[in-house]
Amino acid sequence: MASLSLQPKFSLHPNNSILHFHPQNKPQIIFFTRKVKIKTKTKCSSIDPEQQQQKQRESFTRKKKSVTETEKGVDPVGFLTKLGITHKAFAQFLRERYKSLKDLKAEIFTRHLNLQEMASGFEILGTHRHKEHRVDYMDWAPGARYCALVGDFNGWSPTTNAAREGLYGHDDYGYWFIILEDKLREGEEPDELYFQQYNYVDDYDKGDSGVTIDEVFQRANDEYWEPGEDRFIKNRFELPAKLYERLFGPNGPQTIEELGEIPDAETRYKAHKELHKDDPPSNLPPFDVIDNGKEYDIFNVVVDPAWQEKFRNKKPPLAYWTEIRKGRKAWLKKYSPAIPHGSKYRVYFNTPDGPLERVPAWATFIQPDAEGKQAYAIHWEPPPEHTYKWKHTAIKPPKSLRIYECHVGISGSEPKISSFNDFTEKVLPHIKRAGYNAIQLIGIVEHKDYFTVGYRVTNFFAVSSRYGTPEDFKRLVDEAHGLGLLVFLDIVHSYSAADEMVGLSRFDGSNDCYFHTGKRGHHKYWGTRMFKYGDLDVLHFLLSNLNWWISEYKIDGFHFHSLSSMLYTHNGFASFTGDLEEYCNQYVDNDAVKYLILANEILHALHPNIITIAEDATFYPGLCEPTSQGGLGFDYHVNLSASEMWLSLLKNTPDHEWSMSKSISGGQSLAEILLSQGNDKAPQSNELLLRGSSLLKMTKLITFTIGGRGYLNFMGNEFGHPKRVEFPMPSNNFSFSLANRCWDLLEKEGVYQDLFRFDKDMMKLDKNEKVLSRGLPNIHHVNDTNMVISYLRGPLLFVFNFHPTDSYERYCIGVDEAGEYQ
Repeated sequence: MASLSLQPKFSLHPNNSILHFHPQNKPQIIFFTRKVKIKTKTKCSSIDPEQQQQKQRESFTRKKKSVTETEKGVDPVGFLTKLGITHKAFAQFLRERYKSLKDLKAEIFTRHLNLQEMASGFEILGTHRHKEHRVDYMDWAPGARYCALVGDFNGWSPTTNAAREGLYGHDDYGYWFIILEDKLREGEEPDELYFQQYNYVDDYDKGDSGVTIDEVFQRANDEYWEPGEDRFIKNRFELPAKLYERLFGPNGPQTIEELGEIPDAETRYKAHKELHKDDPPSNLPPFDVIDNGKEYDIFNVVVDPAWQEKFRNKKPPLAYWTEIRKGRKAWLKKYSPAIPHGSKYRVYFNTPDGPLERVPAWATFIQPDAEGKQAYAIHWEPPPEHTYKWKHTAIKPPKSLRIYECHVGISGSEPKISSFNDFTEKVLPHIKRAGYNAIQLIGIVEHKDYFTVGYRVTNFFAVSSRYGTPEDFKRLVDEAHGLGLLVFLDIVHSYSAADEMVGLSRFDGSNDCYFHTGKRGHHKYWGTRMFKYGDLDVLHFLLSNLNWWISEYKIDGFHFHSLSSMLYTHNGFASFTGDLEEYCNQYVDNDAVKYLILANEILHALHPNIITIAEDATFYPGLCEPTSQGGLGFDYHVNLSASEMWLSLLKNTPDHEWSMSKSISGGQSLAEILLSQGNDKAPQSNELLLRGSSLLKMTKLITFTIGGRGYLNFMGNEFGHPKRVEFPMPSNNFSFSLANRCWDLLEKEGVYQDLFRFDKDMMKLDKNEKVLSRGLPNIHHVNDTNMVISYLRGPLLFVFNFHPTDSYERYCIGVDEAGEYQ
């Protein structure tokens, strides 16, 4: 739940002695602060490198300006200036970070056309079906000497489908490339055309009409080219033959002396124009030479504007080429797939330390090595009739977020792992009925161990196979959109699982492929691996991963988990006093900060409606400030202290000793404490249940109405779920008794139905009165003696009496506007 205290103009760390921040604890209900929007004349960064090249060309003729066009509106310390904060060391840190980020982008542009290409690696890496009856496989393993794809489709042979070092198997950066040709069926003849293409979706295509390739090309020459334009196509050797005859023919020069000095290009051009001044009109393009007087441009060849416009409007003759493409039925008749749908496979490497097998890093469907099963990737290429067809369009983000956080695996009533389809059919309608407008899914990305709740990710591009297939997850997202619900994904880029066979650790046999070496490559307490954010190929992997979930599954936003683990080399396990020095010292991982800035810039440029949420227990300065003003660019950040404070008070402080002037903010379910109907507690009397229910309503309502522009509730807390969540693990003999939700409590009248109705009324209050989007509240009355709090949020007045025994009549409070209040 959200913090009760007013947010100061600039808050780095809540100055409260009873707040303890543990980034490893997942809060149940959280509070968001909305990103401050600052209008600038131009975008804070350029995604197209052509502007940089233009600057280099212009530097020959004019003095370089101190501020380029792409830097207008950019101030590396802008948010400090806006908030009136002066801190020399932190300001210098921001300026140096901005320069370093520019250098990083320049380095990216040496290998990628633009930042969009940098974030689209999934288009070529992994396994992809090529139009020319084959499957292409590509992966990054710079430490390997030999690479092969092994699986049940080739008898797990490490030599059948391989690429070797020195035989065009990989490039200079360590990307391996393997082509797997589809197998020609017995009795079938190879394609007449070497580059024959197939349409794998539709049964028939134009190439199945029986028209030969020669007929198509002849028609292209006859229909596409106008008279005169096809002169050098029909007579390809006319020009070189004339040149050859002129230089080496019987009438040409016989010696070097006879050849003489070759005039410059401009003189030769003028002589050519004089020679052909009386030629009849031609359809060939006319050219003229104009000297613009530039040092680097002796003469400039320009064409007639009318002809140039005509040429630009002429579309390339691709339509003729697609006429030879054949359909899926012709492909299946002639070929059997190199890797059939559902095939199991791994990548095989030969390394300096010997051979090893790994699950490919870019695989999109995985069988993890759980429950005694071996780990392998599953080739996912379902036939068109089994591919999910999207029905609903994306949703425009609302001004306020009412987020329902959920875990698919524990969403059922039975003691087992629930599926995507179960969640879609049973839980999504409940969320819509409850009045929420977004869901946040945790544990979706593939992970080996179920008890980790999905936070130790092993395969970043794969949905967890324990819940269903990729098509099932697409259906879940699509149905959520159909109900008007945004879908957010809990993404873990702050660390990775340390597993080797199914994870990324020692992927190519080396210790520094995706991660740092030595102690820095391991989380200080959790044993997970820490990414090497300064490596371009690691950035390529992570940025592409974000873009993948949006492009493939139409995700609407990301909740970036445990940023404190990646922002500091001590992984956030340090004491923070709020001094700005703590956010710019030697323990800050500047590469990680730059990655988060890049991620936000690219995501918001490619997908303007995307929402990014930062979870950082250290309250890093500028989390939700624009990147052009020195911030990290997130839309929301999570207040981890809110629910922890509530739990601390409920567990450790009698309610008659609560202080109204301190932040009230939390492990164990609030309902489990207040209603005392946990797994090991006896039921309370009706009077105590009513009292606990009332206090739970008050804590929920004050958190909802006093916080920021968003509210998050964990699955089941909307009706006071009486049991905590505990995943199956060795300590509980892998029991599922607490890894589910008791939905049956809503079927009968009582305290749980009452709590659910109250929660629905809260959501309705925001929907009708726009409570969350009205800005921060004005808390004008706080009385510790009477335990009364009163505040205004827009035109709405809220009064709370937290005293456990005393009621008050004719209680006086102040308001901004006189009148009657309901």
